[in-house]
Amino acid sequence: MRAVRVHSLTGPSALQVDELADPIAGAGQVVIAVKASGVNFPDVLITFGKYQFKPALPFSPGGEVAGVVIAVGSGVTTLAIGDRVAATMLYGGYAERVVMPELAVVKLPDAVSFEIGAATLLTYATTLHALTDRAAIKAGETLLVLGAAGGVGTAACELGHLLGAKVIAAASTPDKQAFCRAHGADEAIGYADLKDAVKKLTSGNGVDVVYDPVGGELAEPALRSVGWQGRYLVVGFAAGDIPKIPLNLVLLKGCQIVGVFWGSFAMRDPAANRAHCEQLFAWIAEGKLAPAIDAVIPFADAASALARIERREVKGKLVLVP
Repeated sequence: MRAVRVHSLTGPSALQVDELADPIAGAGQVVIAVKASGVNFPDVLITFGKYQFKPALPFSPGGEVAGVVIAVGSGVTTLAIGDRVAATMLYGGYAERVVMPELAVVKLPDAVSFEIGAATLLTYATTLHALTDRAAIKAGETLLVLGAAGGVGTAACELGHLLGAKVIAAASTPDKQAFCRAHGADEAIGYADLKDAVKKLTSGNGVDVVYDPVGGELAEPALRSVGWQGRYLVVGFAAGDIPKIPLNLVLLKGCQIVGVFWGSFAMRDPAANRAHCEQLFAWIAEGKLAPAIDAVIPFADAASALARIERREVKGKLVLVP
């Protein structure tokens, strides 16, 4: 099989296509013939050795795939050869074959394409966990989304809307702001004078929930935009800098700063995560969610795909196909 692998921690340019032996299913595992692989910001970080997990070289990036089960190990009871499926992993998804534990794999409805299947789980499962398990968001509450035109940002706009929240999307350009409005945002703003813009849109009350995958210099004005007893979701640090928060703001607002580490949640409670994934695909099949794919790109061009992510040029998701 072919796999796109990192050979040095120097960024996307270090990716190359290698020939490897096909994986074999062990007990409790299945082998998936990959039809599409999702591309996410952590894939960029891992090529520099800057992600939470640092696999040994050489390795394949990629945290989500969709495809067809082609082999089943002993003890597997919920999946069979020929099943259309999607799966998530820490890394290794940029390959024509992957071997996965049964509980990390979810069936893909016939109405959902492989490309959509590969563009959904990391971003939408992260966001569903964040909004429901960590923020306990309620219909009628107001949600501020930073980086709203990116992968998880788009998911937050769509899921926030579906869950009944009023969504304020923050994105860097008018084009991206229009994209957010098309994907569930009620309002869209830029980053200049963020706190004042939010204050105006909320009649001075602030927002109930902030969804922040960006961090950096946006964190403090976003926290200042939180209303009384609001929740600030720490999702990631796409800006590159981990911010230092004035804790007096937390006291004055009676608010919570809540960590969202979806990968650890998925490993610690795979059954709950699988239920989330099944719900997401059901909503997509019903037309209630529509994950946005910016482009579908061949495996051989994986380096250029990650470079586009690094340059913040993508609206929604990129997908690689073998």
